[in-house]
Amino acid sequence: MKRALITGITGQDGSYLAELLLNKGYKVYGLRRRTSSPLIENIQHMINEIELVEGDLLDQGSLVEIMKKTKPDEVYNLAAQSFVGTSWNQPYLTGQVTGLGVTNVLEAIRSTKPEARFYQASSSEMYGKVMETPQSENTPFHPRSPYGVAKIYGHWITVNYRESFGLYGCSGILFNHESPRRGIEFVTRKVTNSVAKIKCGMAKELRLGNLEAKRDWGFAGDYVEAMWLMLQQDTPDDYIIATGETHTVNEWVEIAFRSVGLNWEDYVVIDPKYIRPAEVDLLLGDSEKAKKKLGWKPSVDFEQLIEMMVQQDLKKVMGER
Repeated sequence: MKRALITGITGQDGSYLAELLLNKGYKVYGLRRRTSSPLIENIQHMINEIELVEGDLLDQGSLVEIMKKTKPDEVYNLAAQSFVGTSWNQPYLTGQVTGLGVTNVLEAIRSTKPEARFYQASSSEMYGKVMETPQSENTPFHPRSPYGVAKIYGHWITVNYRESFGLYGCSGILFNHESPRRGIEFVTRKVTNSVAKIKCGMAKELRLGNLEAKRDWGFAGDYVEAMWLMLQQDTPDDYIIATGETHTVNEWVEIAFRSVGLNWEDYVVIDPKYIRPAEVDLLLGDSEKAKKKLGWKPSVDFEQLIEMMVQQDLKKVMGER
């Protein structure tokens, strides 16, 4: 039986990845930080099938002990301070966790189980002020947030350990991917949750920032399959995972409201406090390499994704009401 360790298992991607690996017969361990109230909503339905271990990306000793205890064949590093907006308010923390935390995981692998295969969650935010469209694995990075900067460190330190020490390390440069398990602070989920509340008479407006930002949005459940595929190849490499389609925030909003029979213009208010200090205007990924080498392709399209999220939020809001 293969063994996998997932950092950030309680998040959106971690929970979908855990489901995928359990279905493939893996023994799944999940790293989680000690918090005053355990956040396990995303993994509650499989809590008896996975084994949670406590540790922290900033505590090297805890990572070494976890590696010794779990002896994983595969390590997926999905833990990070992952909210772009917060990274301006907490740039130092973001740099430590999202950047240096990757080195701590790699060092723990190198010192205890160097044959383990490692996946690093890189991000399309590394491209920032894009040099070309669409973005490929060879497009230069130009991050526009402390989060993007920290992700570049994590990306390149993975390449460095691969080239310096022969570790099997892959980075997946994932473009925006969403699901009903997305955190409420992210704009996509903020929209679908607000639409559900407005439809149920529990809210009157939705405050947003830049509606013209363009993103390449896919379904998280599709994207975790690509993570697994990367670690099944003969040689480690880095891959872009994206749909190859770009849409504006405005389109996301319009479809979400339309799916419940409402006109978005009656409810959306532009609030300057949600405008970023430096905006990423356009992200569009070229995932040809992943399609050819991994045989990966997305299965859920843009409208299906939005409708799936709105329906789940409607169920949740009705339950709360």
